[in-house]
Amino acid sequence: MPWCGEIASVADVGVRNYLIEGVSTTGKTAVCTEVQRRGFQAIHGDRELAYQGDPATGRPRDTGEPISHQHHIWDVARVKTLAADQNSPVTFFCGGSRNFAAFIDIFDAVFVLTVDRDTLLQRLDRRTDNDFGADPDQRELIIRLHGTGADVPARGISIDATAPIGVVVDTIVAAIADPAEQPAHRAAEQLADQPGDGDGTKASNRASNRAGHKP
Repeated sequence: MPWCGEIASVADVGVRNYLIEGVSTTGKTAVCTEVQRRGFQAIHGDRELAYQGDPATGRPRDTGEPISHQHHIWDVARVKTLAADQNSPVTFFCGGSRNFAAFIDIFDAVFVLTVDRDTLLQRLDRRTDNDFGADPDQRELIIRLHGTGADVPARGISIDATAPIGVVVDTIVAAIADPAEQPAHRAAEQLADQPGDGDGTKASNRASNRAGHKP
């Protein structure tokens, strides 16, 4: 069973790790799929890391207990292992968890996808019976969390997720832009299209400083 382990030290993390968060309907899954399509390593956290457990201790809930949004957490030990991967220059972790405080410090920056209330309601209206938010109680919960912001990191970099998914990902990629961090084909395209940074400052460092995470 998954279990929350100790948080990784700075020495145990990979080259660059970024968290993409946001309330339901903001497009975390779509962003993850798009960054994967562009050649980045990306983890669908809600599919690959999530389980039902105690957010404070990581203890799994008993089999048969009802699925609860408040107990939707990520396997901290697994997050640690993936974040320590040195084989990819960048890894994106996409999704939401109630225990993000247990591992948020391993990320170079956190991006929070945001939408306005009208867009939120429109997207909820399109959810089917199998989607989280289709149920009236779930819908009410999402609307309340959208209003309070209680479910997402408070110090993340806000990304307007009302734009087309390609534009949303362009914004995120630009925020971490460093040719050494891009997949080879993307880096070649950017170097051909963009002038060099005169002062040599990495956009990823600027993003990290704004988010309050490690440089």
